[in-house]
Order: sequence, then structure tokens, then C-alpha cells
Amino acid sequence: MLDHGAAPAAADTDARPSRIPPSLSFLVRRKPVERLVAEGGQGDGGSLRRSLSMWQLTMISIGATLGTGIFVVLGEAVPKAGPAVTIAFVFAGLTALFSALSYAELAGTIPVAGSSYSYAYATLGEFIAWICGWCLLLEYGVSVAAVAVGWGDYLNELLDGTIGVTLPAALSAPPGDGGVFNLPALIVVVLAMLFLLGGVRESARANMIMVWVKFASLALFCAIGFMGFKSGNYSDFMPLGAKSVGAAGAVLFFSYIGFDAASTAGEEAKNPKRDLPRAIMLSLVIVTALYVLVAAVAIGAWDWRKFEGSEASLAAIMDDVTGQDVWGTVLAAGAVVSIASVVLTVLYGQTRILFAMSRDGLMPKVFGKVEPKSGAPRTNTLIVSLFCGVLAAAVPLGELVNATSIGTLFAFCLVNIAVVVLRYTRKDMDRTFKVPFGPLFPVLGFACCAYSMYMLDLITWAYFGVWMAVGLVFYFLYGIRRSKLATASAEK
Repeated sequence: MLDHGAAPAAADTDARPSRIPPSLSFLVRRKPVERLVAEGGQGDGGSLRRSLSMWQLTMISIGATLGTGIFVVLGEAVPKAGPAVTIAFVFAGLTALFSALSYAELAGTIPVAGSSYSYAYATLGEFIAWICGWCLLLEYGVSVAAVAVGWGDYLNELLDGTIGVTLPAALSAPPGDGGVFNLPALIVVVLAMLFLLGGVRESARANMIMVWVKFASLALFCAIGFMGFKSGNYSDFMPLGAKSVGAAGAVLFFSYIGFDAASTAGEEAKNPKRDLPRAIMLSLVIVTALYVLVAAVAIGAWDWRKFEGSEASLAAIMDDVTGQDVWGTVLAAGAVVSIASVVLTVLYGQTRILFAMSRDGLMPKVFGKVEPKSGAPRTNTLIVSLFCGVLAAAVPLGELVNATSIGTLFAFCLVNIAVVVLRYTRKDMDRTFKVPFGPLFPVLGFACCAYSMYMLDLITWAYFGVWMAVGLVFYFLYGIRRSKLATASAEK
């Protein structure tokens, strides 16, 4: 029998040792929900501080989501779908919505820092939880690096429009794409790290300011872009066929992966059971509406074929419409702030997931240490930030960026399964939010995510397979023996 702490006997979902050989116990050992919640906020040497309101949680989710899909990925998605990219945004948003409903139910039921990793630990067992957590590390870590790389493009736009000077390609372009060391990417990660080291309250305030800058920048783009709107740009709405919309939607799903960042703040929210579900759903609705609106205006103002190879397409559109460089420079300034917000909030989520995995013994203890004065995992933040900064600055990411999407989609598939499992195994639990229509929406969420995974290229699957192989080696050499559930069971 595993050590379930204060969990009641009715919550013992792991009491089946007679059917499972000891050598395979890692497949089914689960961490009871009561124990997950009881350990909330507790770290080595201190505790995380509960200081986040519902609005701040919403802004964290928006901060992690809004930006990349419009400011960076739009130039990649439009050539794949043409004007129908607006439909691709809706498809990607619906895919995210079904999963967001499952996230909202689990976040209100299990309000802890580990996001889908913790949800899987409570429902599907340690081994699946490890796979989920490893996927999240890919999602958050690589996306921080990818977004940081995109930040440099808009920084050069801003510098060119203000002082007429740009950084040389060797110091500002992505490694492997004309660059040697991407200095802006390292700088933005270090700046985000400094905010996080100050504590979650200070980071949330900085993020809120940056999110409002995003709103203002995109509102300005829509106002100016609409002045150059040409209905003829929509005359051939789906020039590359219906299948292209699905392919673009799979790429654009990268733009929605941040909405789950709010769930990583479960141990720092003032009222997580009430506020987490609201923050997740509200942020997704706001982001989807803005994505579709901005994409529709962009296509109306610019022929879709012009987007090929354009990394700063919105700024270029504003320059074309007005005939002046100043508006593109203003948007570039907004993009610099906006993308920095994505780096800040996604980096935050990465550290909290590692914090939860460390507390369970599946990651080294250093990631679970909390600084008593600031209430933040400072060593964790330093290690993760420096790793992501060097990854962004010196390593060619290439197709690894798309591997972020597949890792996220896989984790979302597990969340949709987990919400159904918990519904049937723990019917007695108090749920502040429930996914409507029973298992139907989680099943649809699973199906949409699986389809989006299927639409990704084989090279993306290859990178994903390599990443998972490395994760399995780490788990069987380290995590399986140091797991708190395993050591507690061995002591009995």
C-alpha cells in the first residue's frame, strides 16, 4: 500500500497490488488528489505565496498566448492556407477550446502548480504523468527560445525606425539562418528572469502592463489596416484547398499553447478553485477573437502571397497602407513589449512545472527549492532561464519549433482523458466547473488534438520521438527510483 498521507480510504485509487507485478507498479501508482492539494505551495526551504487574483491569472494566460501567433507565426501560416487562414485560426481555437474546458475542470478540482502533469499523476499514474511532464518541458522550454528568437526581428524593426541602425545579422538572426549568436534572444530571456526573481506579484504586475500594450498595438493595427482593406484579396478564399486549412491550423496551434499557463499558477492564486477555470476560459475567448480579427484585417490589407518569408508582416502592412515608416515603427515597439510578455509568462510556467516535478522526486531537488524572502524558486528560475537563453541564442531551432506543437497536443490529449477518468473514479469530488455534455467535449478535444498531431510533418514526429526517448532514459535511470511515491512505498 502506498503512503496516501491524509487521504481518506475512499480516495485510494492505487490499492490494487495483487494484480500488478511489483516491477510494473510505476505504471499505476497515482498521487491522491488530497495529497496534491495539501502539498500545494510547499517547497524545499519555503512556500510559494498566494497573491494572484482572477484578473492577474487571466493576464498571465493572455500574456503567454497572445503575441506569437500574430506577430511571428502569421507569416508562416498564411502561405499555407491563403485567405482561409482566418478559418485556420478558428479551427485551432476550437481545438484549444475543447481542451481548455477540460483544463478548467481539472484546474478547479486540482489547483496545483504542475498543470497537466499533476492532473495526469492523480488520474493516469506516474509513468503517464512523467511523459506528460516531459512533453510540457518541451512545450515551454522550446517555445521560450522560439519566441525569444522572433523578438529580435521586431527589435531590429524598432531600431531601424528610431535611430536608423540595426544589429548585424550575425548577432540578431536565428542560428543556422544567417546568425551566429542571437544576442536579442538572450537579452529578452534575461530580462524576464530578472522579473521572475523578484517574485510572482511583481512579475504579474509587469505582465499586466505588457498585455495592455499588446491590446493597444493590435487595436492600432486594426484601425490602420482597415483603411487599406481590399475585398478582392478574399476573392480566391481557399486557393490551396481545404486540406491546407488543417495544415495551417496545426501550425497555428502553437499560437494557443499559452492558455494553460494560468493552471501552472495554481499554488500562487488567492482563490484557485474559483478563479483558475474563469481565467482559462476568459483568456481563450479574448485571444481567439483578437487572432481572427487581426488575421482578417491583415489579409484584407495585403495580398496573401506577400506573407511568404515575412517575419514582421504586421509592421510591413502598416507601412504599406500609410506610406510612412512611423506606424510600422510604433507597431514594432508594441511587438517588442508583447513578445517579451510571452517570454516572461511561459518561462514562469516552465519553472512551476519543474517545481512540481521536483517536489514529487522526479526531478532534482534544486528545482523545488524556494527562497523564503521572495517566495519564488530562484535557483530553478536561474537554471531554466540561462538554459533557455543559450538555447535561443546559440542553437538552430529549425523544425524543433514544430515539435513544441506536438508536445503540447500530446499533453492536451492526456488532459482530455484525465478529466473523464476523474469523473468516473472520483464522482464525490467538489467541482467548481464541469465540462458540459459529459464526456462528449473531452472526446472531441482528444480527437481534434490527435488530428492536429497527424497533420504535422514526419520530421516533427522524428524530433518528438527523439525527445521522448531521452525522457524515458532519464525516467528509468533517475525518476523511477527517486519518486516520492516509490520511496514511501519501499519504506513500508
